[in-house]
Amino acid sequence: MTVRSDEANDGKKGEFMRVWGVLRKSVLGLLSIVVIGGMTGSSVHAEGLLRYYFPPEESLDKVITTQVCIYGGTSAGVVAALELKRLGIDSVIVHPGVRIGGLTASGLGWTDFGTQDAVQGIAREFYERVGATYDMPIRWTFEPSVALAVFEEMVAEAGVEVYDKAFLDRAAGVKMEHNRIVSLTTENGLTVRAAYFIDATYEGDLMAAAGVSYTTGRESNSVYDETYNGRQVRQKHQFLRDVSPYIVEGDPSSGLLGGIETEIPVQGQGDHRIQAYNFRICMTDQPDNRVPFPKPANYDRSWYILLERYFAAGFGTDVDNFFQKFDRIPNGKTDTNNHGGISTDFIGQNYDWPTGSYQTREQIYQQHVGYIQGYWWFVANDPVVGQVAPTIQARLQNWGLAADEFVEYGHWPPQLYVREARRMVSDYVITEHDFFGRTRVSDSVGLASYGMDSHNCARFVTAEGYVKNEGDVQIGGIQPYRLSYRAIVPRRGECANLAVPVCVSASHIAYGSVRMEPVFMILAQSSAAAIAQAIDSGGVDLQSVDIKQLQRTLEQRGQRLVWGTYLDDVDGTIIDSEQSSQVIVTGDWLASSSVAGFVGEHYLHDDNTGKGEKSVVFQLHVPASGSYDVYLCWTEHDNRATQVPVSVHHGGGQSQHTVNQRTNGGRWNKLGRYVFSEGAGSVVISNAGTDGYVVVDAVLFSQQVSTCDDLIRAGQVLPGDISGPAGKPDCYVNIYDLAEMARQWLFFLNKQKADPSCSGTVHSYRMTNSVCFFSSRANAFASQPHRRFSSTQKARL
Repeated sequence: MTVRSDEANDGKKGEFMRVWGVLRKSVLGLLSIVVIGGMTGSSVHAEGLLRYYFPPEESLDKVITTQVCIYGGTSAGVVAALELKRLGIDSVIVHPGVRIGGLTASGLGWTDFGTQDAVQGIAREFYERVGATYDMPIRWTFEPSVALAVFEEMVAEAGVEVYDKAFLDRAAGVKMEHNRIVSLTTENGLTVRAAYFIDATYEGDLMAAAGVSYTTGRESNSVYDETYNGRQVRQKHQFLRDVSPYIVEGDPSSGLLGGIETEIPVQGQGDHRIQAYNFRICMTDQPDNRVPFPKPANYDRSWYILLERYFAAGFGTDVDNFFQKFDRIPNGKTDTNNHGGISTDFIGQNYDWPTGSYQTREQIYQQHVGYIQGYWWFVANDPVVGQVAPTIQARLQNWGLAADEFVEYGHWPPQLYVREARRMVSDYVITEHDFFGRTRVSDSVGLASYGMDSHNCARFVTAEGYVKNEGDVQIGGIQPYRLSYRAIVPRRGECANLAVPVCVSASHIAYGSVRMEPVFMILAQSSAAAIAQAIDSGGVDLQSVDIKQLQRTLEQRGQRLVWGTYLDDVDGTIIDSEQSSQVIVTGDWLASSSVAGFVGEHYLHDDNTGKGEKSVVFQLHVPASGSYDVYLCWTEHDNRATQVPVSVHHGGGQSQHTVNQRTNGGRWNKLGRYVFSEGAGSVVISNAGTDGYVVVDAVLFSQQVSTCDDLIRAGQVLPGDISGPAGKPDCYVNIYDLAEMARQWLFFLNKQKADPSCSGTVHSYRMTNSVCFFSSRANAFASQPHRRFSSTQKARL
């Protein structure tokens, strides 16, 4: 049998990874024996390495010139380097850390993927390579050491040099010329000159130093017309029992315990707060590979008084199981994450991280190490826990850190889980409307599919004197949605040669969905492909790359940019039935999500009752007078009505339709093309006389200016467009118009001598012998306000 070269190489890679996995485990196993023999419960092997910031020890005094500089050795940084190599582009990774792979190689072995098939390209290849080490086609749960080995193999394949402990000189290390980064310089004296740059860090330091617009914290719901942004008090990861927040239980005069605020949050209000950080801990209950939880040097028991009280109130039982997020990964290990009202999330202690100095971040980092190490030591060893939660303490004593993971860091993951920091503000901002499918971009460069998952941001005292958490939002159940190319490059005019696949342009709550490691890898590959295309096009701005060409390249290289046939590709403005500001509901409609193919969180149905008593009005509020196509979508089922009355109210009156909701579900069904006045228009759906369930989901309207007649009806005739070959306006300004203007001007001058009373009141667009025609047209042109023309109009110019 003949094997293609790429198949042979894939087989060699898989075999290499299997052998490497065995060897690595053997070596780490021997190391763990030595380590366990010398362990006293402290992080002695982490001394000097378990830290965020490494001040320069010596100056490299080195200058590198390459095509692309990648700042950040995260999973995104590694994927970008590999894709660039495959596209024939040289790069270098400048990494402000000591371990590549970011969170994926630092404890996050329980992948948050959403829909697996939405993860394609090199991102999926990573999980396939992980699977090869376990003799599986693909694996989404894995050990940190295996992830690291895969990333190391990818870096070797990319042939890219990695400079670690290399922190950008954020004050003076970025040189800019003509809105382009020319070079970056690190604190330890490394200078990289490149044509293009990628900021693959979790903090967006390079982006910020280059003068790119960004934000931190949470927007108010009003900023992007969202529902789940801003301050939120909800029931997930919440105190489900009454717990006193005071130093002396029940005594407000004693003051508050650490990390608790007095300000009661206003729902939906924006602020500076961000999702809590923690570490993803690799634990094991296997005695031969277990290290006791260390007691940190900065242990402060006061941080755990709330936990003690919560245990006493019943935390850890069936309602909120203490061991809920001990997610199993191979070989008896876990990826242990935050769970419940009080856990490993160090709530409210990270607000200064996004824009803080390296020294400030180092302090926050060590506080998080101390708090989370102390959390586990407290539950496993504190005598009071043995009294209030003896079963939990006894069970936790069977657990410890995995001895063969993170050996050089005292078995503790070195990467802090930075859930969000800076977020770029670009020409497109991803919002919850993208998540719910209300907005569908045409410049997609990847898919996201995980739920909007924001961890708690603050802890406060209720009016009743109890403690509550605030900020946790978990909204799921959606189909994969598109990510705009404009969200990974800066605004036009800010920085023309930078891609940002991690700190993407998104609102706080939308970032809660985008911020998953597979998505970062997807967007990193897309960034690399865009840069390769820009280089091939002569070094054009990233904002100017041909999107269609980029999308073809990405699809050829294994990316997935659209999801199935869910709602046909129609550009326009969507009004969802959940958008109460533009939707008027009459009667008792029920919300449901039982049948797929809907926009947003759910659709409405009439419960097949109250016929003739229920209706829904979608108020279009079109932005400008003109011609619009109007579409309707619903979810189909055999129990649906076959003749649902729909009326469209437009400038010419109203048009009546009936739709059969047993067919054509999950798509945009065109009702027709209508002329609307600015701010007007509506679509009304009724259940009068219907023979089944009536469904109301969403309406889409799209302005049509694709022909000259449409432009004229929309009042958008181009100044100077007097005549075409057929003797009428044709939406072009060309030699015919110039000749006609000259002819009319001469005609006007001659006739004005004979008839000086011309008042210029004739307004015909056609050629005419009227003495006053040209004067009228000239006056009209002179009085027109400045217009911004659509891409269609510009093409005609």
